Amino acid sequence: MSWERPSPRVRELIRRGAEIALDPPAEWLAELDAATLSGPNRRQVAEDPVLTAALKRTNRSNLLGWASANIRAPGERVPADLGEAPLAFARDLIRRGLDESALDAYRSGQGVAVRLWLRIAFSLTSDPDELRELVEVSCRSIEAFVDDTVAAISVQMTREREQLTRGTHAERLETVTLLLDGAPITASRAEHRLGYRLSGDHTAAIVWSDDALGDLDRVADLLAAAAGEPRPLTVLASAATRWVWVHGAPDDAVLRAGVARFPAVRVALGSSGLDADGFRRSHLDALTVQRMLARLASPHQLATHEEVELVALLTTDAERADRFVRRTLGSLATADPEVIEAVRAFIAANCNATTAAARLYTHRNTLLRRLARASKLLPRPLEQNLVHVGVALEVHRWRAQ
Repeated sequence: MSWERPSPRVRELIRRGAEIALDPPAEWLAELDAATLSGPNRRQVAEDPVLTAALKRTNRSNLLGWASANIRAPGERVPADLGEAPLAFARDLIRRGLDESALDAYRSGQGVAVRLWLRIAFSLTSDPDELRELVEVSCRSIEAFVDDTVAAISVQMTREREQLTRGTHAERLETVTLLLDGAPITASRAEHRLGYRLSGDHTAAIVWSDDALGDLDRVADLLAAAAGEPRPLTVLASAATRWVWVHGAPDDAVLRAGVARFPAVRVALGSSGLDADGFRRSHLDALTVQRMLARLASPHQLATHEEVELVALLTTDAERADRFVRRTLGSLATADPEVIEAVRAFIAANCNATTAAARLYTHRNTLLRRLARASKLLPRPLEQNLVHVGVALEVHRWRAQ
């Protein structure tokens, strides 16, 4: 593609527009993220919180890279973005077994970027000749930038795929994938390749982080220690994710205390299962927990399948779940935490106020006052709607407030 420099006046307009684009409103970024995460080729990306976070970082890297280049040299061809975020996203796509079709996200992002840029362009000048040249030059620039970046990222993905097919990591990931897919691989062969016994009880975990990558393996080791094992089976699912298995079940108190030392790392724990089928089922349970935490933007660092199974089922459609919570809890949803916790403890204690007060380490009369306050906030009396209120409180507990 030939590249002619725009006129001095249009170069100045591009520079001014790029300064605006360098600090985009939050709603613009949200629109860009939504577009790049939609579509059939990006479903697996959208369902994976690590890949979703990586794609959002890539969106910002692309946007800031193009804008910064046009502040330095307005109207010049912008080099492909091969920064840390896009390359990490490419590596994670390959390690998840995805291909270049996921790069369609760049094209969706391009459409949004052009539309948002046109808003900026029309705010910079009303002169038709200036506007025509500005739009032609900048749209050509965005198109070339995306084309060049996609081409360069595709090359990187090919290299990553070649590296992944060599070495013990590739063998371990391939073997685990076969087990998870129920493929006909013998237990003895799988155990030999993994160095991990498939007989007995297993508990799977997914350990991930947006930025504390160096702590992922430490937390995997904590899982093993909490289960009384010398070391876990750890699979590098992506740069920011570990799939982990241990024999038996980790001690909950020991695990939570250990994980709390690494606040940037998150853990989704599956239920324990027996033999190869339990190995697979526990991982799928952990994946369900991870997706639920992402779907609800939950602030919780660690969650187990046992404690969130019902919430995971109810929140498959997050919007409908939110409506259920609002309709069921009414003003209680925004009440003081001790009032909400009083209702939750009362229901958990089979509506025994004495037991609930003891669990909360509070006086029975204090609990009764809080329950009375809650009754005024609920749309329906608590005694008429115990099951729905209890379920709504569980959803409320796990979602972002």
